[in-house]
This record gives sequence, structure tokens and C-alpha cells, in this order.
Amino acid sequence: MGRNHARVLGALAGVELVGVVDPAGGTAPDGVPVLADLNDLLALGVDYAVVACPTAQHESVGLRLAVAGVPALIEKPLAHDARAARRLVDAFRGQIAGVGHVERYNPALQQLRARLARGELGEVYQVSTRRQGPFPRRIADVGVVKDLATHDIDLTGWITGQSYASVAARTVRKSGRPYEDMVAAVGTLADGTMVSHLVNWLSPQKERYVAVTGERGCLVADTLTADLTLQVNGAVPTEWDTVRTFRGVTEGDVIRYAFPKREPLMSEHEQFREAVAGRSAETVALTEGLHTVEVAESVLAAAGRQSLLGVVSR
Repeated sequence: MGRNHARVLGALAGVELVGVVDPAGGTAPDGVPVLADLNDLLALGVDYAVVACPTAQHESVGLRLAVAGVPALIEKPLAHDARAARRLVDAFRGQIAGVGHVERYNPALQQLRARLARGELGEVYQVSTRRQGPFPRRIADVGVVKDLATHDIDLTGWITGQSYASVAARTVRKSGRPYEDMVAAVGTLADGTMVSHLVNWLSPQKERYVAVTGERGCLVADTLTADLTLQVNGAVPTEWDTVRTFRGVTEGDVIRYAFPKREPLMSEHEQFREAVAGRSAETVALTEGLHTVEVAESVLAAAGRQSLLGVVSR
């Protein structure tokens, strides 16, 4: 992910990428030095930094930046556990910092959120997400819940404006790693909205799906293509009995919206640049990142409480 950040920062107006820290060496955009230690970067007098190291190191790197008074955009999840995330929240109190929940900047989800805020679906009943694909070998220190499901936890709370109230989950390990590689979670938000998340690293099919069902229809976002589709509940009755049996709620029009589509990572960096410059910006607060980590831990704890259902044959 650091390569993507470096690419975007190298092209971001009003920002000069002056150094990249990588103890293993690696490469950076032309003319940008690759440094061995964070102290070498701090010696350059940087105005802000992006933390895109392994999740287990977010806390130690972030705390060093906070002590140095350097604003930081920390990749999601904020930290490897909630205690570490709280320490980062405390360390950056009164300073500029944010969490890289890049899905908030996906054009399809921004459009979906705006339409929910305008009440276009009426009462919201359910948010359902699917995030599936092959295992990314770059991940070595967390499982699929903290690496991928944190996307869905954060975006669900963000688009609805609600926090999580309860959650239940099941996980499996099939790839031989010490961490879970599939999770199915269900829960409720503070207002009673039902949520469900299916996330895995085991599928050859890459899928990024968000569906919000409400009293007036369903909004579906594909965040891979940044498409947003509305299927409304119709008022036209179906007279064909066989079809009506399978259709349930009367179908209405299906609309795929057209809107500008900018790269989410570029939008994220533009907003953080504005925050560092003291201008109005939409960034993800560390307290929001902490809540996401807390929910992720609740998902793992719920999965750990799996019980066996006794079956008696008769």
C-alpha cells in the first residue's frame, strides 16, 4: 500500500514527497530518497507523514510521530488492537491525525451516503456487504477481520451515521495461516438497522458489494467499478401469477447513476493535505478508527464464542 501512497503523493498538487522510510530498501518515485529509519525522515523537517507499515507497527511509528509533533495519516486499521488504538488517540490529542479508511472516498459510496441522508430510501432496514477475493500476500500480521472487514465496519457506520450495537460472527482458517481468512458477521446498529458482512481471502472472484435496503427500495454500490444502482419498489402489479410468486415486493425501475469518478486514494490525500494546511476537510478521526477496531475485536470475540448445537436423532 505504501507504493500507492507514494505514487499519489508524488503527483499531489501542493505537496512535495521528500522521503520514504523502508528498512528493507525498496524503491520510491524518481529522485525521492529511500531512508532506513524514521529519524532520518524526521530530520528532513517534514510537515506530515503517512504510516503504511505493517499493522503491528502502527502504534510504535505513530507514537514517535506524535511526540515529534508531526501530523500523521495512519493506514487502516488504526492499530492491531483497541488498547494500542486508544494510546494513539491519546498521543495525537490536539494534533492533526487521520485514519486511511479509503472507502469513504469511493465515489459510489459518497453518492450512496448523500442519497441516504436525503431520505431517498426512507427508513433503512439493512446494510449488507460482501468483500471477497484471493489472498494478498502482503498481509502477514493480521487476519481478514482487521485487514478487510474493517473497511465494511467503517463504511457501514459512515453511510448510516450509526454506531454498532451488537454483533455475532463465525470465522474459519483454511489457508494454513495463524489468522482467520473468512468471516461471516451479522449485527445491529444503534437505530436497529440490521447489518451483515461476508469477507474472505479464499475466493478467486474479487467482489466489493454494498447493498442498503430500505422502505422504498435498494441502493447497490460496486466499489470496484464505483457504480451505484437504485432498484425502487414499484407500484405496478404483476398479473402473471407464476412470476408474482417468485418476485415478492413489486419491482420498480432500475437506475444506474452517472457521476464523476475520481481515484479514492487521491481524494483521501487531497482532504488530508487540506487538514494539514488548516483548511476545512473531510478526514477520518482517530476516534472513529478506534471504534472500528473495537467492533473488529467484538467480531473476533463473538466468533470465539461459537457453540455446538446438540442434535438428537429420533
